[in-house]
Amino acid sequence: MRPDNLSHLAAFAAVARHASFRKAGAELTLSTSAISYAIRGLEERLGVVLFHRTTRSVSLTEAGQRLLERLEPALIGVNDALEEMNNFRAAPAGTLRINMPRVTAQLLLPTLLPRFLATYPDIHFEAVDNDGLIDIVASGFDAGIRFLEQVPEDMIAVPIGGAQRGAIVASPDYLARYGSPLVPDDLFRHNCIRFRFPSGRVYKWELEQGSTKLELDVRGRLTFGDMRLALDAAVAGIGIAAVLDDQVKALVEDGKLVRLLEDWCPPYPGFMLYYPRQRRVTSALRAFIEYIREHAGA
Repeated sequence: MRPDNLSHLAAFAAVARHASFRKAGAELTLSTSAISYAIRGLEERLGVVLFHRTTRSVSLTEAGQRLLERLEPALIGVNDALEEMNNFRAAPAGTLRINMPRVTAQLLLPTLLPRFLATYPDIHFEAVDNDGLIDIVASGFDAGIRFLEQVPEDMIAVPIGGAQRGAIVASPDYLARYGSPLVPDDLFRHNCIRFRFPSGRVYKWELEQGSTKLELDVRGRLTFGDMRLALDAAVAGIGIAAVLDDQVKALVEDGKLVRLLEDWCPPYPGFMLYYPRQRRVTSALRAFIEYIREHAGA
């Protein structure tokens, strides 16, 4: 095998996973031009076109799909062989890639990462914040973080960060002008700040009291794809927002926001770190799992 074949094949697999030369380069810490050079060289050696390319999309040709099917098991074997060498190291090492929602990165990472990275200096932690649900295996991640109901059934899930609680909030100024909702149905008479997922679906506010569970398709003139913007709008007095309680504790203590309908916002299972049941767990992921079980479990 030519010395550059393996690196070019790894570039090919990364482009196939992401359907993007740029994202493949980000995963492999290479420039887009280096990825393009690798794919072009591989295609020239094989004498086939592996990708359909347009200015907006990248997709596998039939030949490319066949190569990927044969190649993936071999690359997994190579990665497993390299990972096995970590068993001979004094401490875990390697890159740990985790996909998570933005709010998780904001709430959990500042408290988790400093001590974890100090404990394991040979681990490189790569967090990719993404509010959309993705296939973490196909996208090249070691693990993901989501709420329990969003974790695929074939994954192993480990609690991270403890229980969570929703919060319905508004500014004192907004409530002085429009009054406070006393029951869930009152929300339909207010300007509610809505959240839209990357899939296009608008979040329905979930409220619960005893055995009564509600999903409210609230109304409002503002819709955001980032919960931080919704929170900022609530602080500005524009409307009522549904966020996580941990996001608003300081703002409530400072008097900038007021909690509403608290008896309709009970605790529920929080975030889960999840990873494939069938895949070998890397030493870096194993170290992170042990760390959160000790320091950030339920």
